[in-house]
Amino acid sequence: MARTVESPFMTTEEAARYLRIEPKTLHNMRWRGQGPNYHKHGGRVFYHIRGLLRWSLRNRIG
Repeated sequence: MARTVESPFMTTEEAARYLRIEPKTLHNMRWRGQGPNYHKHGGRVFYHIRGLLRWSLRNRIG
């Protein structure tokens, strides 16, 4: 029986859902050079879950 491995990489839609923002907002931040770090695998954009958390904690207010 094959074992399924959970990937730490998320698509833009998955990352936006994780951060509770719209995918278009995440796309716009990426285009402006803002927002969380991302990777490109085969021309597709992916976000690592640790990078999303790190970015969120750096942008904490209060």
